[in-house]
Amino acid sequence: MTAPVPEEARPRSAVRAQAPVVAAVAAGGGAGATARYAATLWWPTPAGGFPWTILWVNVLGCALMGVLMVAVTEWRPAHPLVRPLLGTGVLGGFTTFSTYAVDVRGLFEAGRPTPALLCLALTPVTALAAVWAATAATRRALLGRPGAGGTR
Repeated sequence: MTAPVPEEARPRSAVRAQAPVVAAVAAGGGAGATARYAATLWWPTPAGGFPWTILWVNVLGCALMGVLMVAVTEWRPAHPLVRPLLGTGVLGGFTTFSTYAVDVRGLFEAGRPTPALLCLALTPVTALAAVWAATAATRRALLGRPGAGGTR
């Protein structure tokens, strides 16, 4: 007969092992979505108007993602829940490419194809530029080196 394996030596189930990550993403997502909703209340888009609020929310969220990723992957080690909480949760809930798509469709349906196409092109271009610029600036500020691309 073999001796029983102590509970702390047993592998945790996949569900139990991922529970903290799921909780961090959920809590962060709720906070991020609440912040985005607050932005739309503070700066509402009139019916048929250009969705500036969502454009700038996405640009800001992408810039913050660039800062976060440099800070937690290249500058200082972070707790394993920081990226799920802040990156996937808060910033994932804050940015909204689904609302961007609905806004573009709404502009087309309102008979405003030029602003719709402008929004369609401007959002991903400015969001990508924001993450690139924020990553480079953060590398320069935190690491004292140029960081226009790549990793260490």
